[in-house]
Amino acid sequence: MLLCIDTGNTNTVFSIWNGERFLAHWRIATDHRRTADEYFVWLSTLIDGQKFALDIDACIISSTAPRVVFNLRVLCNRYFDTRPLVVGKPDCLLPVNPRVDMGTVVGPDRLVNTVGAFDRHGPDLIVVDFGTATTFDVVDVDGAYIGGVIAPGVNLSLEALHMGAASLPHVDVTMPAKVIGTNTVACIQSGIFWGYIGLVDGVVRQIRAERARPMKVIATGGLAPLFDQGFDLFDAIEDDLTMHGLRLIHDYNKEMGNG
Repeated sequence: MLLCIDTGNTNTVFSIWNGERFLAHWRIATDHRRTADEYFVWLSTLIDGQKFALDIDACIISSTAPRVVFNLRVLCNRYFDTRPLVVGKPDCLLPVNPRVDMGTVVGPDRLVNTVGAFDRHGPDLIVVDFGTATTFDVVDVDGAYIGGVIAPGVNLSLEALHMGAASLPHVDVTMPAKVIGTNTVACIQSGIFWGYIGLVDGVVRQIRAERARPMKVIATGGLAPLFDQGFDLFDAIEDDLTMHGLRLIHDYNKEMGNG
């Protein structure tokens, strides 16, 4: 079994692949203070609840929070007797290397999403990931990551608005009934929702114009369905894109004799 771990700035997701399908997905808050022992107690309890054996023999990690990686490595080494692949490290091979400015460090999550999206949807893609940041990743004809766009995430924007303006409340993200809000909460919801609809639409149009070719738009992240309510922004929504990419990268490294 393969343990795939995707650590974001807010949450960390653990998934187990049995060679044919993902058996389960579990989510925990990202915290660099959490020890390998704590991870194991939490994970083994959940696995026991699912009634399948804990026979993990390979691990792969993608992390945008570097301080978390150490304890995840210890988890894999100590409890599963395996040396994990860590996406973005020199010893973790990619099917196609990114083509960006020399010295640029590409976020591991963006590399993983690129691999997963290319496998499922082919070339010429824009991958929109609604995470802590809202990112747009451009996938070339051969599956290479060739750059993209980073904007503040939806929840991050709401939090900044709440923190920067003491009189404004923190609100839930939802599609408002009308564009013109008639109370403070409705005004904020409208600004966030329609603002991000405009952001996605505008950035995608500019990327397509710059590339001068048709490009599919693939969305991922928990808030992706919210922005796919009849606006024809996306060609597909993939809720397991990162885990699919991690599994493919692991398989590629195994085929190359690297893991």
